[in-house]
Amino acid sequence: MGKKERIVGTCDSGIGPEGIRFNCLPQVVKELCGMFRNGGRTCHIEPVPIPSKDGIVDLVLKLQQVLFPGYFTEMILTPENLEYHLGQKLSVLYERIALQVGSAIRHDCFRHNQSCSNCGERSYQIAEVFIDSLPAIRERLESDIEATLIGDPAAANADEVVFSYPGLFATMVYRLAHRLFELEVPIIPRIMSEYAYHRTTIDINPEAHIGASFFIDHGAGVVIGATTDIGNRVRIYQGVTLGALSLPKDAGERLRHTKRHPTIEDDVIIYANATILGGDTVVGARSIIGGNVWLTRSVGSDTKVLLKQPELVYLGKKDDG
Repeated sequence: MGKKERIVGTCDSGIGPEGIRFNCLPQVVKELCGMFRNGGRTCHIEPVPIPSKDGIVDLVLKLQQVLFPGYFTEMILTPENLEYHLGQKLSVLYERIALQVGSAIRHDCFRHNQSCSNCGERSYQIAEVFIDSLPAIRERLESDIEATLIGDPAAANADEVVFSYPGLFATMVYRLAHRLFELEVPIIPRIMSEYAYHRTTIDINPEAHIGASFFIDHGAGVVIGATTDIGNRVRIYQGVTLGALSLPKDAGERLRHTKRHPTIEDDVIIYANATILGGDTVVGARSIIGGNVWLTRSVGSDTKVLLKQPELVYLGKKDDG
């Protein structure tokens, strides 16, 4: 027998009668518009611009270029062109920071029906104060890099830390976002911290207080809550949580301005996957918290908190040797 003839069916290449295409859309549009016009927490139908997430991420990257000149730009920097380069970068940053801050303030005022707060003038004042803070932030980051080099034998040099350590990047973003929080800028600090989390899986709330010479080793899964206080020369490892105790259903409003997260004093080391919870919990200076420890009460200075060695069970072929 010869090859079977292929039976070719007919195919209706049309996408439906023109008269019924998109018929559902007008009703759905009306329903959605009705919901949005009635307001709600997640609806931005306002005559003022909301801050741009992409714009804020761009600010973070440009601030990184200013804080670490020569690392994240194609331009070769020399002592002769450094001043021009930084002047040009900061001029652009000044305008863009003021723009985003102004949008954040206007949005906040409009959302909460506040009286006019001269947001245009305020945004430039905040941008100026923030830029004035950059030398101090840079100095604090220098201490963080030094702490990394002291605490991690795998850190070959400062260049390696700046280029490739997620802990330093998350700390840099935190220090920038925290300054904006101190200047009472709404929403932008949290957008910045979310971007750092997206890149590093390190979640540092911009409201937290963190001292100098801070070192996060490896970093993945670290969580530092809003009311955490961390002293100087503190070292923490991956998976550490500095969090709140279990909260009641109405905690969002009732406990918003109370201390819910622990205090970590100077020179403390917290090893991997340790969990320290509660606003009354204090870890005293120079203490060491071992890996996988669950801690909900205070620890005095110069104390080690360790888990007992677990019993290991080996399953498999008996070792005759």
